[in-house]
Amino acid sequence: MKILNKNSHHWCDKRKWIMESKKIEDYKALVKDLKQLIQEKQYNVLKTVNTETINLYWEIGEEIYKQQQEKGWGKSIVQILSKELQKEFPGAKGYSAANLWRMRNFYLTYCNSEKLAPLVREISWSNNIIIIEKCKDDLEREFYIQMTKRYGWTKRILTNFVEAKTYEKYLLNQTNFDLTIPEEYRIQAKLAVKDEYTFDFTELSPEYSEHELEIQLVNNIRAFLIEMGGDFTFIGNQYHLMAGNRDLYIDLLLFHRRLRCLVAIELKIGEFEAEYAGKMQLYLTVLDEQIKLPDENPSIGIIICKSKDKTYVEYALKQTNAPIGVATYQLRNTLPDNMKALLPEPDEIAKRLKLFE
Repeated sequence: MKILNKNSHHWCDKRKWIMESKKIEDYKALVKDLKQLIQEKQYNVLKTVNTETINLYWEIGEEIYKQQQEKGWGKSIVQILSKELQKEFPGAKGYSAANLWRMRNFYLTYCNSEKLAPLVREISWSNNIIIIEKCKDDLEREFYIQMTKRYGWTKRILTNFVEAKTYEKYLLNQTNFDLTIPEEYRIQAKLAVKDEYTFDFTELSPEYSEHELEIQLVNNIRAFLIEMGGDFTFIGNQYHLMAGNRDLYIDLLLFHRRLRCLVAIELKIGEFEAEYAGKMQLYLTVLDEQIKLPDENPSIGIIICKSKDKTYVEYALKQTNAPIGVATYQLRNTLPDNMKALLPEPDEIAKRLKLFE
């Protein structure tokens, strides 16, 4: 008779436990793979449905426009068409008179654009409507189409970016990111820095201080983060660091979720000075060595001043090794005429938009 000792029983139990654990891990891996497969197929289905919907609206818009041209019909034709289509397809959305007219304008806007006609099929109809109705030319439309496609902007986010004049501010913004940030997330970093911010939610005295401005931004933190761009989270103000025996205080410290990096904000109520870039570089060096987590990207800095000389800023940033952007702020929500005059020529804008392709 074979006698099993306690150690033998223990070994058998351990082996059984290992086998069961392996099965569980295999099941988990299978479940994970199946979830990913289902999500991919669901996304492809939604993408196909969206493309077919846009194709349908394009063809309806084309037919309405051509019939108007041939038969001299006015805008009132869409009222008749809307009633007939809703009668034929009860419960179907999208056939209101207003939406039929948008389909016509949609076709007219892009029918002669070989570049944009395919792109509009890759974003939702609601986002297409916003871009058609709020953008003034094809270059601006291309910017928002590409951004919506790349970053999955919802209708609300897209509206916020358009109303904040993100296109103009992106073209005008000043950073040294081309030299200091890896190519794979350089575009996203540039989008994170506007040329000008609007703090119209603040209540400041006529001769306010930098401290007052900082406190107002903190007290209105939700509005401030929305104005910054929506991907930021707040960490703290007057964030304390130590460099040797010296105390350092960052006005505002944020975290950018898409870039996965700390963002130091320095506030100045006067004109930009080159020494601010040197001070920001010190902050970023200390942040990266003492605060940044191993899986995070290097910190970036944004210096927000009341005014700046753009040429002077360019010289100041050239010799700075840390990623820094310099912006201005205003307390009203308009794009000044002097900023409009600084927008690049169409050829230069088209060149910059190629980065998104």
